[in-house]
Amino acid sequence: MQDAKIRRKDAVVKNCPAQKDPDRGRSPPPSDEVHSINETPASGPLGHHGHLPRRRISRKTDRKKARASTPSQPRAARHRTGWLRSEDTGNQCRQIHTMAGPVQYDSSASSSSRPLNTGASNSNSNNDPADRDELDFWSEDEDVADVLIEDPIHEELEAPLSFKRKQKQNALSAPSRLLSAFTGSRSGTASPHSLPRARTPTHDPNRSPRRAGAHGAASQGTKDGAPLDWYVEGPGRRVGYEDLTAIDWIFEYTKERQRLRVLHSGAQGLLGLFKQLVDASEVWIILILTGMAVGAVAAGIDITTDWLGDLKTGYCSSGPEGGAFYLNKNFCCWGYNEISKCGGWTPWAKALGVSSGGGKWFIEYFFFLILSVILASAAAMLVQEYGMYAKHSGIPEIKTVLGGFIIRRFLGSWTLITKSLGLCLAVGSGMWLGKEGPLVHVACCCANLFIKLFKNINDNEARKREVLSAAAASGISVAFGSPIGGVLFSLEQLSYYFPDKTMWQSFVCAMTAAVVLQAFDPFRTGQLVMYQVKFSTGWHGFELIPFVFLGILGGIYGGLFIKANMAVARWKKNTPWLPGPITQVAAIALLTALINYPNHYMKFQTSELVSNLFVECSKYVDDQIGLCKTGAASAPTIVLLIFGAILGFFLATITFGLQLPAGIILPSMAIGALTGRAVGIIMEIWVTNHPTFFAFASCEPDVPCVTPGTYAIIGAAATLAGVTRMTVSIVVIMFELTGALTYVLPIMIAVMLSKWVGDAFSRKGIYEAWIHFNEYPFLDNSEEMVIPDIPASQIMTRIEDLVVLTATGHTIGSLKNILDTHTYRGFPVISDPREAILLGYISRAELTYNLQMCSQPPRSLPPETEAFFSHQPLADPRTTLDLRPWMDQTPITMASRSNLHLAVSYFQKLGLRYVLFSDRGALQGLLTKKDVWYVLNGAEETRRTSGLSRGMGVETGLTREDGGGEHQGLLRDDGHEEGISPAEDRGPML
Repeated sequence: MQDAKIRRKDAVVKNCPAQKDPDRGRSPPPSDEVHSINETPASGPLGHHGHLPRRRISRKTDRKKARASTPSQPRAARHRTGWLRSEDTGNQCRQIHTMAGPVQYDSSASSSSRPLNTGASNSNSNNDPADRDELDFWSEDEDVADVLIEDPIHEELEAPLSFKRKQKQNALSAPSRLLSAFTGSRSGTASPHSLPRARTPTHDPNRSPRRAGAHGAASQGTKDGAPLDWYVEGPGRRVGYEDLTAIDWIFEYTKERQRLRVLHSGAQGLLGLFKQLVDASEVWIILILTGMAVGAVAAGIDITTDWLGDLKTGYCSSGPEGGAFYLNKNFCCWGYNEISKCGGWTPWAKALGVSSGGGKWFIEYFFFLILSVILASAAAMLVQEYGMYAKHSGIPEIKTVLGGFIIRRFLGSWTLITKSLGLCLAVGSGMWLGKEGPLVHVACCCANLFIKLFKNINDNEARKREVLSAAAASGISVAFGSPIGGVLFSLEQLSYYFPDKTMWQSFVCAMTAAVVLQAFDPFRTGQLVMYQVKFSTGWHGFELIPFVFLGILGGIYGGLFIKANMAVARWKKNTPWLPGPITQVAAIALLTALINYPNHYMKFQTSELVSNLFVECSKYVDDQIGLCKTGAASAPTIVLLIFGAILGFFLATITFGLQLPAGIILPSMAIGALTGRAVGIIMEIWVTNHPTFFAFASCEPDVPCVTPGTYAIIGAAATLAGVTRMTVSIVVIMFELTGALTYVLPIMIAVMLSKWVGDAFSRKGIYEAWIHFNEYPFLDNSEEMVIPDIPASQIMTRIEDLVVLTATGHTIGSLKNILDTHTYRGFPVISDPREAILLGYISRAELTYNLQMCSQPPRSLPPETEAFFSHQPLADPRTTLDLRPWMDQTPITMASRSNLHLAVSYFQKLGLRYVLFSDRGALQGLLTKKDVWYVLNGAEETRRTSGLSRGMGVETGLTREDGGGEHQGLLRDDGHEEGISPAEDRGPML
């Protein structure tokens, strides 16, 4: 045993009888077994072919002679077994079973023992004593011999075992590193941290993976700097994703690791360091450009919406006291403490020469109605004609996209233009909607346009979604003037996958957008938003009771609003006699104008209304609404405020969901601010009329004890939390709006109670409710969902109902026939129908692409061409089609006995599209993301309307095809599949 130097964890040593005749041939294992592609032998003491490595061969002629004496043997057997014998034929031998196959060696042989091939007997070579001391190679390539000759692993085994820590080498000084960087870039020598780049053969998709593994990068014993092939790492190749499909997160991150490996392996010298710096700077360039663009677009939207909103009541005339027509009311009357005394602003009644009281009111009311309807209808027409994805707020779709779903043109240039212009028109119309949510969509559109300039990020869907998550923070940053709140909003509400680096990237993008918006200063007040206020007073202990009351009201409002808004959406969806979307928008805009104008508080723009409700009267000069005038704290004011909140609730319910850009954040804040201001006025009247009450003992005399504006802010935070179910981000946003740290605790209390009360109605916020309504395949990664405690086998599609592909027995024509007959988005691949050993999974896109390309020049294979999914050593790659490179050979599999909780966790945490279930390698069934979505969202009614029995839709396999399964896009009316061109493989996915 003194020369047995093999130490390997995956080897099992067994005793075997002595071989009395060493020249007698031994039969190798059968070569027609089907093995996994991933069984490529790892480097180790046995080499890459199951051989014992030689330590040294002094003469090159010995290697040539050893190759010449090697008998022929099938290649598959060569990669499975290897044999070693010695001149001493009477010694006891042992057998080693490794991953590469059985190997025999002599336990008492000298160090000159060497492997020999006994697959086919050759008496001339085997009986020659001179040839017994030669090394037998099964490969035709001399590089493999060189690797076996100079085996660093075998040399390390010669050294005695030691458990002492090795001493680190002395670090090079800075001049030495600089000199080595120059010399490395010129001479091409490898750096200590990067081995030389090995020769990689030209890739051939039909090449045998075992042969490639023997001659490729895997045989070098180190990771190659060249891109690893499909059989070394990763689930295979992919073509471009189709519209309305989910991405493969595992494949995208594997592709990114391969790209970085290639980049760093070739990064030698100053040029290599420069390439790494440029690659790392791409993300930051995109984020800075996005922040600048979002800040500029937000400033333009603010200026335009204010001008259009004021245009409904008059215009700025040119004259001694006037300015220009394009100025809004505030800029036209700049310098006046009271805008009512401004002579440059001309109401429409004055422009038409109407001076009577009744006629003046009627003319202004008429222009208010007409312009409101025109602006809203124009926004709806823009959406209808130029960009359907510009409708609504866009946040439910952004959450779905960030979760891994492909929606083409949703973040395109036309969507950006339509959303920006339509948002100006819709907000200017005076309807109860906001621009905060749509600004998040605008920010993601800007980021997507800049992403297209950088190929490395544009070609990777996972990295693209990281950038979009960071860019979304800039939308909230410019909407509320809250950079930190925008980062938290992206983390809490939007992002499906939010690593630490994304938080830092979000911070940079949000900060850049806020700085650019501050530079534009659209309101000429130094404020980022119109309703940004500052408070100088604090709060008292007795005010906690009304704060708690406002929190409860906010939760009730949120729960009722979600239910009412979803009821309206379902009613419109199920009512065929309703008019078109443009007519609906025009009708609701007319109704909104009819209600808003007579109400003194609702007559103003929503942002202007919120600004007046938040204000502290002691610092307010121009009181347009009249809340700070003497006698404003009265019962009529309270009634008007509460009545305005009720009407706002009704108008927001029927407005959110129309075919125009519209958000729900600002209307919810306005409703909460109206309610909070009313409660604040009630408390102010109580304290004023009963100053000696014991609860008011902390109030100082001759100093306002209650500030109604603070109640408006807390009410706005409570209603916003009730609608969106956000917590931390709302507190930070409100803190940045007020700048008062003393009000953080009351806001936290109101937000907490609002969320608790809202969760009593439903655990879904307004955005999650719309995701469920639109049937987007989104599984929230953080939401605690109610999961049935059942085995996954009860809801999976069983193998009896699946359309599976066997490893062999196919032609190009038969596979095309399967694609034409079935519209599934993918097919499991098994060994044969009897054993059904799972070999992998191939999607419809990859299969369609390969069948199309092989039928076209230069290959032009006929329909009778054989196609296979397993290793076929005798197949001619020129006349056959090997589909293994395009098959996911390592799909995520689970035992069929697994609980549904575990399966749902796989889908949520890993972002999977499907999971295959097996039992001892045999395929049992399939579960898709939409199957899980159906179960978790209670779609039994949908299944019954599709002709499916309760709980049996997935099991019978009808859910996937006849019941609107995974083969159909969730926003698609049919399962039509378009041809995939090579350009789609490299084109943008969004």
